[in-house]
Amino acid sequence: MRKIIKVILSIALIAAVGEILFAESRYYGGNLCAYEGFHCVKVKSGDTWAKLFPNEHEREIVKRLNRTNLPLYYRSWIVVPRDLKQLTLMDLSPFPDQMETNGQKLVLINLGVHAFGAYGPDGKLVHWGPISGGKGWCPDIHGQCNTVVGQFNVVEKKGPECVSDKFPVETEGGAPMPYCMYFYRGFAMHGSTLPGYHASHGCVRLFFEDAQWLNRHFVDVGTRVILSR
Repeated sequence: MRKIIKVILSIALIAAVGEILFAESRYYGGNLCAYEGFHCVKVKSGDTWAKLFPNEHEREIVKRLNRTNLPLYYRSWIVVPRDLKQLTLMDLSPFPDQMETNGQKLVLINLGVHAFGAYGPDGKLVHWGPISGGKGWCPDIHGQCNTVVGQFNVVEKKGPECVSDKFPVETEGGAPMPYCMYFYRGFAMHGSTLPGYHASHGCVRLFFEDAQWLNRHFVDVGTRVILSR
């Protein structure tokens, strides 16, 4: 079952599969409902993450699979692995376990699967997590706000005190960007809320704990970052 899930996550998640029950187009993961190993669950009034998944490890897996750290009342459905009790977080990684990194650390960000992978100098995947990228059009700036793609290097990083110098527009900055890691102009990876779809002005939003881990224990100034769609 783990091998089946790994294949599905590596290949099938990138493409939509027609009209599928629960699959509101903007949310990540709705297409998984059609595959063996997963089922989609309707969220009922009063449901919480802790109520549906009392086990903290299982709860974390489901939240990461759905690419969200927001309360459940924001959702009408979630996708859940059928073999949840037997899975680890790494079983649900959409990235290969090993890749060539030329002896350097690498942060790989795939906007199509809404996820990042952190690879060590030996090319081994050591951690992965959800992301939320640019939502495409931002009314507050009356323009496009896509996440840049390409190969970059981290040029600056700050701690939990990091804030935007541009957003919100009405205050000319001040939005929290804890553990920010800038890699191109104003584009950065940082901790934030993730709704399960692309919702930023172009930055790469991460779970708070992932941003902290990357910032403190993995990313250095100069670490390579590759973004693709």
